[in-house]
Amino acid sequence: MQSSYAEQFQRDMGCTEAEWLGWLPAAMGDCPWQHAGQTAVATIGAGRLHLRWQVMPPRVIALMRMPVLRVNFALEGLDAQERYAFMKRFDLYMQRGGG
Repeated sequence: MQSSYAEQFQRDMGCTEAEWLGWLPAAMGDCPWQHAGQTAVATIGAGRLHLRWQVMPPRVIALMRMPVLRVNFALEGLDAQERYAFMKRFDLYMQRGGG
């Protein structure tokens, strides 16, 4: 878990687009949001989260292949505390266990 979140950042997620879209509703919580193509926009109080993603070539390590989804986050109209509060919850819902 991060201690702060910039207004814009990018992440490589180890999931397929179908998995991402399955997890997204729960991660958004009660925030109203819309999805179109490879983008989504959520309203967070007086601010917004703009998501844009792109399917990348899989990561290959020996015989293992891991899907990669590159996701761009743009949080606008939110102060540092509001970004942290939303992203902390979002990250908990996107977190996958191992083992």
